[in-house]
Amino acid sequence: MVRLRSILLFLLLFKSFGSIIAEEEDQIEQFSEALLLRPLPDRKVLAHFHFESKVPPTRTHGSHHHLFPKSIYQLVHKFRVREMELSFTQGRWNYARWGGHDPISSRNAKPPGVELWATFDVPQHQVDASWRNLTHALSGLFCASINFLESSTAYSSPQWSFKSFATNIRYGTLPREAVCTENLTPWLKLLPCRDKAGLSALMDRPSIYRGFYHSQRLHLVSNEFDLAAASSGMVLEQTLTVVLQPVTLGSGMTSSVAIQQPSWSLSSLFGRKVSGRCVLSNASNVYVQLEPDLVSELKTTSETQQQSDVENLISQAWSDMSFEMSESAVRVIQEANGFQKESSLLYEFSLENFSDSRPFDLEFRWKRPVTWSSQLAPLQAHRFLMGSGNERGAIAISLKSVGRSEYAKSSVNEEGRCSLRVDLFQVVPWYVKVYYHTLKVFLDERLHSLADVVERTNVSPSEDKVSPGLMEIALRLPCDVHSVILTLEFDKGFLHIDEYPPDANQGFDIPSALIRFPEIKTKMHLFEDKSACKSPILSKLQEESPVLWYTEVLLVPLTTPDFSMPYNVITITCTVFALYFGSLLNALRRRVEEEERLLKSKAAKPSGPIGVLLSKLSAKLRGKPLEPPPPSSSSKVSYKLILRVILVAGIAAAWQYFYG
Repeated sequence: MVRLRSILLFLLLFKSFGSIIAEEEDQIEQFSEALLLRPLPDRKVLAHFHFESKVPPTRTHGSHHHLFPKSIYQLVHKFRVREMELSFTQGRWNYARWGGHDPISSRNAKPPGVELWATFDVPQHQVDASWRNLTHALSGLFCASINFLESSTAYSSPQWSFKSFATNIRYGTLPREAVCTENLTPWLKLLPCRDKAGLSALMDRPSIYRGFYHSQRLHLVSNEFDLAAASSGMVLEQTLTVVLQPVTLGSGMTSSVAIQQPSWSLSSLFGRKVSGRCVLSNASNVYVQLEPDLVSELKTTSETQQQSDVENLISQAWSDMSFEMSESAVRVIQEANGFQKESSLLYEFSLENFSDSRPFDLEFRWKRPVTWSSQLAPLQAHRFLMGSGNERGAIAISLKSVGRSEYAKSSVNEEGRCSLRVDLFQVVPWYVKVYYHTLKVFLDERLHSLADVVERTNVSPSEDKVSPGLMEIALRLPCDVHSVILTLEFDKGFLHIDEYPPDANQGFDIPSALIRFPEIKTKMHLFEDKSACKSPILSKLQEESPVLWYTEVLLVPLTTPDFSMPYNVITITCTVFALYFGSLLNALRRRVEEEERLLKSKAAKPSGPIGVLLSKLSAKLRGKPLEPPPPSSSSKVSYKLILRVILVAGIAAAWQYFYG
């Protein structure tokens, strides 16, 4: 009986000890790193770096952290930031070639320049002050011009385009902000290992900035101020998305029908190898993703070789496939079939067993030409300007269908009608005065009434030198529509000469418009795997998110003054005033009687012996008798002037003699 009691007591203590350990694991900081590589149809490679830092709430964990960046923690508590996203982008995401209906493009395809939006847990009257302070802090932290967003003419307050916190959200963008290493270095300093170890060591500056597209993103979610529910602390997500042109490794096979895809490796893409994981990370993995259309193409190729099952593609030897990789994958994750005919594949590689003596350098080599296409969004959006001259114009937004039937199946309402909802968000500067009552919607080149197409609107007209114009429109379109065109007319305003930038003749930017498909979600349907939940990047890929599309940045030419005219006016005015006042002062200050008296006194004085000799010599040379000068004449030659002339002539002769 005593032994039974001791055994029960031991089991009870062991269970309580295990629960304590589990609670402690939930209350510690976590950091993970991952890299996703994806071959693209246009002979390029997508590299997506994903870093995630988690910290428990302050009331249970305290304010001292080992992994979470202190600067971000202070920003959250000082300005009471609930959620924030900041992106620095160079180039524009090519939706037609790189895809627009996948989690990577929906979350990480950003507009050119700087984009910032944030929600605050403060009263409504303090939101603008918190936004201004946040922009100044981020400007100093990331060495950028984010402080230009503090002006009320540079930010807006959307209602439903980003988050449901309609009253406490602010949005701003700087389309012309240049992205360089000065922005990437502070971003890397937020990582525990910086760029010294782990996957971040691959971020070679020349390799990254010579890419076709580069976007570094920072997304922060904080529940520090939510006391009602169980707070999860703060989660900081840092991503770097790069599209690179690989250097071909080897000649490979050629074909007259298809172009051989270039082979690549980590060292050829980034000029470096991975010498192991970051020692502070809980997980450090590399993934190679094959898109569904590529898997279908490989399956078709394998069927010709009597390999009709996708599982054969996974289990067969690397040398028998259309491609081969230098390292063996730890596991292969297959996506469950959704609306797509085929599913994508993820090959996972772990960095646990790699070090400086054995660095990780994954090589992906194609063995035969393969062609495929990426997943596209339901509608392809483009934006352009219409009209001519410097007085007025129009903005046109064009939406064209891609002809995918699976989108129509997922958009059938309760009445059995197929419709597609499209949300449009656009911000225009105050000097582009948009007339929102001129909105016209053309479906398949036919003008339709706004009541038949527009579900709801949120319009905030611009105010001169106070606030920009904001337009949010929710459209309900039929699924069988082929083209949609929206037009808005505007007038071009006039700016004060101090409000023009240094390159005013280049034009003024209208930020990118955001096209959102709220009813069409994108995510990866992975098979249930307990190990999948340990990887934050896989968890992110499985989260539902609406399909987003950013349009082009518009360049609007405005009437600009002749900036050289102020200089010309100033110089000619100063010259005229100098001549006028100089002549006037000379006339006012001149004394004619004293000058005549002085000339008479000089003429009355006897000339020196040298002057007499020179006068006689001059008269003899001219053959005329010597005439005495008149008493009032001022043409008398001064012997001092003669001495000066002789001295200058002597100096000139000596200079010519010694240095000539």
